[in-house]
Amino acid sequence: MESAKLMKLYDRVDRIHHELRALGIADDATLDVRHLAQFDQYHYHGTDAVDLAAARLGLDATSHVLDVGAGIGGPARWLAATTGCRVTAIELQPDLNETAADLTRRAGLADRVTHVAGNILDGAPEAGAYDALISYLVFLHIPDRARLFAACHRALRPGAGMYIEDFTLLSEPTAEQREALRVKVQCPYVPSPEVYRQDIAGAGFASVDFEDVTQEWTAFTAERAAAFRASRDRQVRVHGAEVAAGLEDFFETMAGLYADGVLGGARIVARR
Repeated sequence: MESAKLMKLYDRVDRIHHELRALGIADDATLDVRHLAQFDQYHYHGTDAVDLAAARLGLDATSHVLDVGAGIGGPARWLAATTGCRVTAIELQPDLNETAADLTRRAGLADRVTHVAGNILDGAPEAGAYDALISYLVFLHIPDRARLFAACHRALRPGAGMYIEDFTLLSEPTAEQREALRVKVQCPYVPSPEVYRQDIAGAGFASVDFEDVTQEWTAFTAERAAAFRASRDRQVRVHGAEVAAGLEDFFETMAGLYADGVLGGARIVARR
């Protein structure tokens, strides 16, 4: 990634604390994952998408899950709280990882979720140890797909599943759109659906189930941008004008890339 902090979704990790304070929750208070889930899910459709991954992968209290690009830990905490599974959550950005670990401790889930600062391209913390792998809107930041999917394959036990939600490229972007993807979204490479399938299969996965969710995500990004515009006054009050403006621009950019038919969405389940 050129600079993760150019992406306004990531540049102010303290947004989660602003939101909790707005609810009257003190900085050292015990947390409920249901409160956190309003703000700690950076991907599309929040905990519904995490519940879907749990169902598709058959997760339960015996499962050990690797969360790649865990952000501030929303999906990892939700899985641990709702299925009883153990999660190792790896995150490249140190400030997100530190915040995630603190939130997990405050939510009483430190015995189920382990946060690790690291890069999946260097390998998983425990190769061959995981029953499942999840990743939400993260692989779009990683152009070296051969190395990425090889690392994912090595992380999993034989027969284990990998659940991914990610972007695909449906049409050639204009120069302006490509620059927006590169800088605002930190997305230097987006493959077509067919190339994406080939990249996963080429890493040795035995099966790849590829679901096109473009229509669903086009509607979601449009609705998210509209909802943010409608709540602008609150956003400025809670986060400040600069943060609110940056987020609004990011959400509008994403809605435009989907509405213009440049980006598609994919929900992928691959088996080792």
